[in-house]
Amino acid sequence: MLKISDHGAVRQIRLARPPANAINHELTLALTAALAEAEQAADAVVVSGAPGMFSAGLDVPELLALQHDEMFRVWQDFTGLLGRIACMRVPIVFALTGHAPAGGIVLAVFGDYRIMSRGSFKTGVNEVQVGLVVPPQVYRALVRLVGPRQAERITVAGELLEAQQALDIGLVDELADDAEDVVARSIAWCERHLALPRHAMSLSREMARADVRSWFDESRDLQVGRFVDIWFETETQNTLRALVERLTSK
Repeated sequence: MLKISDHGAVRQIRLARPPANAINHELTLALTAALAEAEQAADAVVVSGAPGMFSAGLDVPELLALQHDEMFRVWQDFTGLLGRIACMRVPIVFALTGHAPAGGIVLAVFGDYRIMSRGSFKTGVNEVQVGLVVPPQVYRALVRLVGPRQAERITVAGELLEAQQALDIGLVDELADDAEDVVARSIAWCERHLALPRHAMSLSREMARADVRSWFDESRDLQVGRFVDIWFETETQNTLRALVERLTSK
């Protein structure tokens, strides 16, 4: 489900769970472990996806089959993955090689930088449209990137944005022409930062990202429990199952 390649001091971790790189428990654990290893083996990390599709977000059909305690463990580990990204000791860039809705952009908002493919590719937090609420850490990350008013607007409406719209509000930092260029620019961003005086860059980065790390010092299990309770509400379950039916009927 992951393909690893090194570009000098930069490690690329590519999501490889076709057809849509949907995030299930296995991929969550694999990516968490790969990032932990990369933090020790490389000086910077790029997380990428397939051309046209970074990740479609959570694997809803698979997660709908879980019982409450199983879903609690899954969401606990997914929150752990977000914390791993937020607390990386080395720079981490997300190469959004195509569509990155919901869970796809949720991973990326905790990184240092986001580069997305130009065009009609969609991203955004559409959780409300399927009866869910973004976790508090995700909302804080959105506020940090796009400001309070834009974070409120895109979270409450749950509308997906095209790449240029995402750039305009600051949800992504840069656009590139295609997936290959997205990855190349992401690696180049890492290399430019690694060329700076390393100790000064690392200490400055640690200071600048202290707020992001602090969000994962709070009571994680309490927040996980709240999300899982919402997941199993009747309205949410009905909305998610209707979504799956629409997708499978196409």
